[in-house]
Amino acid sequence: MTLLDRDENLLKREDIDKEFSQEIKEAGGDSLEYCFQCGTCTGSCPSGRRTPYRVRQIIRKTNMGLKDEVMADPNLWMCTTCYACQERCPRKIKIVDVVKLARNHAAQAGFMAPAHKMTGSFVIKTGHGVPINDATMELRKRVGLGELPPTTHQFPGALEEVQTILKATGFDSLIGYNWETGELE
Repeated sequence: MTLLDRDENLLKREDIDKEFSQEIKEAGGDSLEYCFQCGTCTGSCPSGRRTPYRVRQIIRKTNMGLKDEVMADPNLWMCTTCYACQERCPRKIKIVDVVKLARNHAAQAGFMAPAHKMTGSFVIKTGHGVPINDATMELRKRVGLGELPPTTHQFPGALEEVQTILKATGFDSLIGYNWETGELE
């Protein structure tokens, strides 16, 4: 018996969600169906050289409508959106758009990489994905800049506006941010 003979490796009709594939195409990934699995994307991917991320698999599974597999795959979050795959794709597939759309579906369903949630919490707390720290403030002073950049760090009112938007859009709920504790749940 080989791995191919095992029932758990077989696709079943209930595994395929054609609406998922269609939603991705309609939302901007319309070129998805042109993929012929040449592997140029995976070969171009700097993240794939260091992680188990294989963009070709994500594209194939998305095209096939394997929504549950795509959304639950932690490797979906390994893409750095550098566009190397997309720039080299011979079929001009909007690969990064497809990945971002799949991530949106995954996030809405509660699947999100912990590092992305943490970055989201920084945005809620400071208005920045990478908040300023003492070392950066010192470097800014040494090159003749003010300690704080002219952003939410310097303008608390702007941070309040950012937080209002994040609350109104449900971003805080999406990442599981607790306003009382100031931490992720």
